[in-house]
Amino acid sequence: MVHSETMQGERLEKETPEQIYRRVFHELKPRTAPPPIQVQYRRFANVNSFIEFKEGRLLVRISDLLQKAPESVQEALAWILLCKLFRRQIPGRHRDRYRRYLNKGEVTRAVERLRQERGRKSILPPAGEHHDLLHIFDELNFRFFHGLMSQPLIGWSQTESRNILGHYDAAHNAIVLSRILDRKEAPVFVVEYVMYHEMLHLRHPVERRAGRRCIHTAEFRKAEEEFPRLRQAKEWMETVLWRLPARA
Repeated sequence: MVHSETMQGERLEKETPEQIYRRVFHELKPRTAPPPIQVQYRRFANVNSFIEFKEGRLLVRISDLLQKAPESVQEALAWILLCKLFRRQIPGRHRDRYRRYLNKGEVTRAVERLRQERGRKSILPPAGEHHDLLHIFDELNFRFFHGLMSQPLIGWSQTESRNILGHYDAAHNAIVLSRILDRKEAPVFVVEYVMYHEMLHLRHPVERRAGRRCIHTAEFRKAEEEFPRLRQAKEWMETVLWRLPARA
């Protein structure tokens, strides 16, 4: 294969982060002169990235975990952030490249270590006004796991989310349920189902297949079907949950 001298020397010098964002800005808005651009790598507790216009400049704040990421990944993130800023559709190739990088085993392990070292899990005690999560965990542990599952950190969320009713945080080994369920209108079997679902994440951890994270594996789904009132719980969450009044 023959390369011209121009092609060979075209990208010998590595672009700075600011040059990458300036180039992508120009590709998205070729008729607009880019403002001064400043890229900062910050000690975030996760792989967070933010972009905003501030005091006449374009300020980009990126997790320092990404500081040594390949230039192609830095460019993909630039496309993602600038497209979001300008409300443009994110090109699939850039979205997929960034996602594949974050899903690499060494990167996900680095993210978990980062969250453990820098992040704090701020949750409410497990004994709520109407439901005691520790009691529910113990009941489910003996009923479905022969009492062999080690108890993680358990508590209620600070806010009342209707979209995320529970989550398992592997970095902090914590199960958190939304406080929207700690009310008399929420049947015990619904709280039990959400807790059981999160307990299954301990039994069936996230798998990685062909560069993608598989959160709910076939084994996970099969185990979930063993919950006796699964259909009733899901029906309640899809109907009654959304009619619950907000707390005063």
